[in-house]
Amino acid sequence: MKVILLKDVKKQGKKDEIIEVSDGYALNFLIKNGYAIKYTSGSKTHLENNLNMRKEEEEKLIEKLKIIKKQIEDKEFKFKVKVGKEGKLFGSISSKQIVEKLAENNIIIDKKSINIKNPIDTLGVHLIDINLHKKVNAQAKILLEEV
Repeated sequence: MKVILLKDVKKQGKKDEIIEVSDGYALNFLIKNGYAIKYTSGSKTHLENNLNMRKEEEEKLIEKLKIIKKQIEDKEFKFKVKVGKEGKLFGSISSKQIVEKLAENNIIIDKKSINIKNPIDTLGVHLIDINLHKKVNAQAKILLEEV
């Protein structure tokens, strides 16, 4: 029996896949527990419509994120910090501090999307990567200045 998966099913397939399984497994487990629906022309059309809607929503999201990317890359975010000998900071700038600085500029992102490769612990300009989406990455300029 052919079914369309509504959820990921271990060792069977991912959501929205069309798979072939035995009739008993389909009826007694997959369909009964809401993991799948029977494959028909109507359910196929419904699946195609859902996939198209999700694709359009993702394209809109990517366009919004490209605008945010431009806002991030057009600005330089300044931090006033206390410094010791040889221009070394007491500590370093964290992703939380960067998120707060971005929020001051009306750019709201998740702290987990910031990728700091090297510690930000010296004066000057540092470039950090921000993963807004798997298709949209921004690079922010962080400037550290002495108080």
